[in-house]
Amino acid sequence: PTPTSGGGTGPRVAYTMNSWGTGFTASIDITNTGTSAINGWTLAFTLPSGQSITSGWGATYSPSSGQVSARNVEYNGTIAPGATINVGFQATTSGNTAEPTAFTLNGVACTVV
Repeated sequence: PTPTSGGGTGPRVAYTMNSWGTGFTASIDITNTGTSAINGWTLAFTLPSGQSITSGWGATYSPSSGQVSARNVEYNGTIAPGATINVGFQATTSGNTAEPTAFTLNGVACTVV
């Protein structure tokens, strides 16, 4: 299906990191704050320098570093109004544990909470 925006305010993203020496896991909650369903989505964000995704869940991630696009998988392609889905990834780091920046969902800037 063609990706559609939810309308209204931008989607909300909550990013949580659990880091250890040379790596971390990241959990991302995506909430549809609009009044209509989002059918098909791509979450884009910029990973800080030195971070590289090694595996992920709830989305297909490409490329593994820099400007990353996370595309929905079959079971979570629709986000109902007010609903939240969770995706995440495991990554390596050279020590930089800064959070990603410039989150967008289908090209719409996200509110990061």
